[in-house]
Amino acid sequence: MNELDAVTPSQQKRMLSTSTVAFTVCFAVWTIFSIIGVKIKQDLGLNDTQFGILVATPILTGSLSRIFLGIWTDQYGGRRVYTAVMALTSVAVWMLSTVTTYEMFLVAALGVGLAGGSFAVGIAYVSRWYEKERQGTALGIFGMGNVGAAVTNFGAPFLLVALGWEATAQVYAVVLLITAVLFFVTTKEDPVTAERKAKGEKPASAFMQLTPLKKLQVWRFSLYYFFVFGAFVALALWLPRYYVGVYGLDIKTAGMLAAAYALPGSIFRAMGGYMSDRYGARAVMYWTFFASVVICFFLSYPATDYTIQGIEGPITFNLTIGLPVFVALTVALGFFMSLGKAAVYKHIPVYYPGHVGSVGGLVGMIGGLGGFVLPISFGIMNDLIGVWTSCFMLLFALVAIALLWMHFAIQRMERKATAEQLVGLPEFPEMVDIHEPHHAASEGSARKRRTPPPAGSSTQAAH
Repeated sequence: MNELDAVTPSQQKRMLSTSTVAFTVCFAVWTIFSIIGVKIKQDLGLNDTQFGILVATPILTGSLSRIFLGIWTDQYGGRRVYTAVMALTSVAVWMLSTVTTYEMFLVAALGVGLAGGSFAVGIAYVSRWYEKERQGTALGIFGMGNVGAAVTNFGAPFLLVALGWEATAQVYAVVLLITAVLFFVTTKEDPVTAERKAKGEKPASAFMQLTPLKKLQVWRFSLYYFFVFGAFVALALWLPRYYVGVYGLDIKTAGMLAAAYALPGSIFRAMGGYMSDRYGARAVMYWTFFASVVICFFLSYPATDYTIQGIEGPITFNLTIGLPVFVALTVALGFFMSLGKAAVYKHIPVYYPGHVGSVGGLVGMIGGLGGFVLPISFGIMNDLIGVWTSCFMLLFALVAIALLWMHFAIQRMERKATAEQLVGLPEFPEMVDIHEPHHAASEGSARKRRTPPPAGSSTQAAH
């Protein structure tokens, strides 16, 4: 009996909606430093390096924690792990309002980063409530919790002005703790964990959960997510500065245009999951990578002045991507990234149904590290190359590598599958003359002609 046979549609909807709300709150907490970080920098008198480390710490730890949180989810079930993560994170967020030294702020930031690790827990928990044909849609809806970043960007400033940054952190801590309690009360143990407990089986060891990580395919999925999620986060952080530096916009306008890029990355993730279920995750990844290669190519082309020798003298013209076109291209890029994020996680429960937590944790970790590494790389490339579009040059190279790796890997798998299907098939009759001496084949043919057909058979049946 399948463990999903006893699951009702109402249970599936309740677990998915509750998990998505919880992830939205966690993602809002994970990005809290984007608002209160500036005030903390002023209060502590931090330099830019210290401030950068403080703000990046939650992103880094949220990424690194996904691997072991995913393993624990496979072992002990998402309901308990998810609740524990939210409860512990709420303590760390409250701690922000009580500490006074830079070192202790870093310790608190480590705890805040656990909120980002909740993604691996939720992916493993939600996938176990749905059959394979609907997992893509379910995981896409869950991934819409990324909108928590927009909740913080739009809501936290009002709290900051009205209450101060310390009280803002306390409000976030209380909301997260309440969410943890409500999640535990309104959810149930996932079917896989419940069946294992009913049978008295022990969970697989952490070492066994890590076994799939030896496969190159898992790391290929990680590269996909490094682009569709890591580059998405990196651009969300980098675009305001880009708009100010390249187009001379004020910070408010730059922030709104950056939000126009980021919003599709959350809203359309559910659409990506649905499309992965209907058309296949592989097809959606092809669409994502092809579109991203084209978009990044145009975005990476720097503003250039050309002079050509015309009949009546030099002709000079300029090739520049105007602001409206640039905004449209970035919004399109964010849209395709959102489809790709859902498609990557559609692969995991299909290929590794018993290791969704560990594999999903590693993929999420690598993707999160992209959000940490790429903004630093963008700055370094600006300093070394001195061209604003160098960030898109890097993204073009990254997505081109991912596309080529995916394409050749798929071709290799298809050739292998075709070869396996041919094994054991009967030899083609026309190949007999090649493998046997000509005279033997002729004698055999003569003997066959002299042998009368079995009684009751026809010439057509013999052939």
